[in-house]
Amino acid sequence: QVQLVESGGGLVQAGGSLRLSCAASGRTSSTYAMGWFRQAPGKEREFVAGNSWSGRSTYYTDLVKGRFTITRDNARNTVYLQMNSLTPEDTAVYYCAASGSSGHYYVPRRSYEYDVWGQGTQVTVSS
Repeated sequence: QVQLVESGGGLVQAGGSLRLSCAASGRTSSTYAMGWFRQAPGKEREFVAGNSWSGRSTYYTDLVKGRFTITRDNARNTVYLQMNSLTPEDTAVYYCAASGSSGHYYVPRRSYEYDVWGQGTQVTVSS
């Protein structure tokens, strides 16, 4: 089983950038599809970005496409979410998650497809 720990959240002004990190321990992250989700107050958790098990495919929700980038460093067992041009609507707790889905090009996008979750990191964007 893999354990996930997120870091890199914080307070940033609108238009700014943050990079979130998700460090995996236990089984390496290279054997999992990885995803980032977020949950704003009073809202359901939503998919943000994901990377297939092979790393050959990525997927972004339209809300962040062109602004966020997911990458993975298998040597460091770490997945990153680079977030640029942040807006107050991006304010949420961001969660990293790992999925056992093994399709080379398949990016899981639903919460129930993910087996392991991190504790979350708060991102707050001020206007």
